[in-house]
Amino acid sequence: MSERLKYDYLVIEGNIGTGKTSLATRIAEQFQARIVLERFADNPFLPKFYENSSRYAFPLELSFLADRYQQLNDEVMPQELFRQQTVADYVLSKSLIFASITLKEDEFQLYQRLFHIINPHLPKPDLLVYLHKDVPKLKENIRNRGRDYEQNIQDDYLGNLEKGYWDFFKQQEGLRIVVLDTNEVDFVHNMNDYNRILEILQQDFPVGLHRILPKG
Repeated sequence: MSERLKYDYLVIEGNIGTGKTSLATRIAEQFQARIVLERFADNPFLPKFYENSSRYAFPLELSFLADRYQQLNDEVMPQELFRQQTVADYVLSKSLIFASITLKEDEFQLYQRLFHIINPHLPKPDLLVYLHKDVPKLKENIRNRGRDYEQNIQDDYLGNLEKGYWDFFKQQEGLRIVVLDTNEVDFVHNMNDYNRILEILQQDFPVGLHRILPKG
């Protein structure tokens, strides 16, 4: 295994409960890369949103957008990437994906304006990896990790997020995007599965969308 990642700025994305944070952390530790993890636990609106989504959706999405931008602006600017490779468990565009599902139309139009003002100022990932899992497996993972405020997440919400990510991928130009089907993959407990994913991520991908079954 190479001592360096193929891509200096690697993003591991996925739906709620895919294990993106676990995978990003493990890769960063192995390659001694900087790790950038979303600070969702610090957001005071998140538990309130899951209890009353219509009331708290707009402040939740605005606070996430501000915090994500601030963190990425501080930690993933070009001069930082030059010094040390970086692995993150989110891309700023996830803000737009979530907001498109949770916000009312007039709120979303305003949100889009704000997003498109700040997004061009951040570097784009050299490789964006999306971990796909079917909704029943997502729900199983959500139950197992035991965050109280997540236990009432609805199947439709997870399904809409999945669709939102795919719509986003289809609109992208100039990005390398790899979708990994991880329904039958356990990269947390199975070293062979983890190593197989690493082998994939060290490949030379052209710009565009690529879908891969790691055990295939």
